[in-house]
Amino acid sequence: MTRRIDLVGTAEVANGEMRLVWVDGVEPVLVVHTEDRWHALQGTCSHQYFELDKGFLTAGTLTCALHLSRFELTDGEPLDPPAELPLAVYQVEIVDDRVTIVVPDGPLEINEE
Repeated sequence: MTRRIDLVGTAEVANGEMRLVWVDGVEPVLVVHTEDRWHALQGTCSHQYFELDKGFLTAGTLTCALHLSRFELTDGEPLDPPAELPLAVYQVEIVDDRVTIVVPDGPLEINEE
């Protein structure tokens, strides 16, 4: 079974920006709007707990500000150390001008070292 989680309105995240949203008050999800595409990834770095909205976006990648690990937005794969695990990536759907994710029932998948 799956569940659809409403994250944020599309008008609240401009193209080229990202926003950290808390699911169920405990799970951070990073919503990224870049090149007119929407992405949703786990909101903390897989290397060490650090909120990724403090990082920066560059050419389809996200860089964590703590240790400068860089990740692909499309599949969460790490491109630069020290991170070795990919970020969890969630399926995004736009419903009535709202960014939503479709995930399995239960806690959100999160990769951590």
